[in-house]
Amino acid sequence: MSLKPEPVFPFTTPMNWVRAAARCGFNVQPIFVELGIDGRLLNTEMPTVRPAVLLRLMDICVAEARRSGLHFPFVLGETFAFEFLTEIETYLATSPTLREALKVFDWLPVLVNPLLRTELVDEGDRVRLVMHMQPVEAQIQETPAFSEARFAAVMKFARLLMSDTPPLTELRFRHPPPPHAAAYEPFFRIPVRFDAGADELVFLRAVLDQPLKGAFPALHQQAELRVEQRLAALPVAGALVKAIEQAMADEPELLAATLDTMAGRLQLHPRTLQRRLREEGQSWSDVQGRVRLRLASDWLRHTDWSIEDISAKLGFTDRRSFTQAFTRWTGSTPSGFRRQGGHPAH
Repeated sequence: MSLKPEPVFPFTTPMNWVRAAARCGFNVQPIFVELGIDGRLLNTEMPTVRPAVLLRLMDICVAEARRSGLHFPFVLGETFAFEFLTEIETYLATSPTLREALKVFDWLPVLVNPLLRTELVDEGDRVRLVMHMQPVEAQIQETPAFSEARFAAVMKFARLLMSDTPPLTELRFRHPPPPHAAAYEPFFRIPVRFDAGADELVFLRAVLDQPLKGAFPALHQQAELRVEQRLAALPVAGALVKAIEQAMADEPELLAATLDTMAGRLQLHPRTLQRRLREEGQSWSDVQGRVRLRLASDWLRHTDWSIEDISAKLGFTDRRSFTQAFTRWTGSTPSGFRRQGGHPAH
C-alpha cells in the first residue's frame, strides 16, 4: 500500500505577511497563533503549511485589510522583499537589461518557492512571462488572491527596474473577474484581462534588451557570484527531488510507480522518503506531475507519437486522464498544445 503525503505549501516569507498586515493596520501574530502557525517559522529556511491553513490565513487577512480600504494581496505583493537573499535584490537592481534580470526566475524555485514555475514565451514582436504553481491543492491554484500577490510583486520590481511606468502591454489572469475587478487596472497600471489561458505578463520583445538605468556591472557580478555560492552550498537533501526527477526521466515507467516503489529504487524507507519530500515542500504527486508535464511537453513538440501513446508512456490510465491533467497544468489540451507549436494557451 502506497503512502500519500499530506499536502503542504511553501510558506517561505512569513515576515512579508507581518509587514503587509502592519501596513494594512492590523497585527498578524494573533492570526498565526489562531491558525497554529509556529512563530519559529521565521527562522526556518523552507517552512510549509497545509493548504487549508494558508487559504484561511489569506481570507482573514483580506477581511482585516478591508477595514482600512486596502486589498491585502496587492499589499502583500508590493511589500515583498528577499528577506534573507539580499544578493538577489542587488542582482535585480543592478541588471543591465531586463533579459538579464529575468534570470532570477531560474533561482526562485530553489531558493524561495519550489512550486513556482515561470516560462518566457517568445512570440515574434512580443514576449509572455507565464507564471504558475505546481499543483499541491487545487484551491490554492485557483484562488485569485495568490496570483494577485505574485504579480503585484513582479510589477513592484518591474517599476524598480524600468521606471515608475514600465513599457508593459497587458496582464492576464486565468481566473474570472472577481468582485473587485475594477481595482486591477488602477493598481497594476496596465490593461488587465481575465479568463485567460494562463497567468502571464505580456510586453514587447524589444523591452528585453533595452539598457536599464540602474546597471552597475561590478555589483551585478558580485551579486550573481554570491547567489551561485549560495546554490552550491545547499544541503545534500536538496538533491532528493532532482534524483527522483532524473530517475523518472531515465525510466519513464517509474512515472506510474508508487511512492513505495520509488523509495526502493532510491534505497530509502518509504516513510523516510515521505518525510524528506515534506521537508523540501514537495509531495509525491508534485514531483510526478512536474516530470510528466516536462516529458509531455517535449514529446508533443518533438515527436509524432499519438496522444494515446504519450498518455500510456506517462503512466496515465487513459487519454482522458492525461488530457485533464495536461489542461490543468498548461491551460491547453495536448492536441491544442501541439497545434500551437508547443506553447500554452493564451
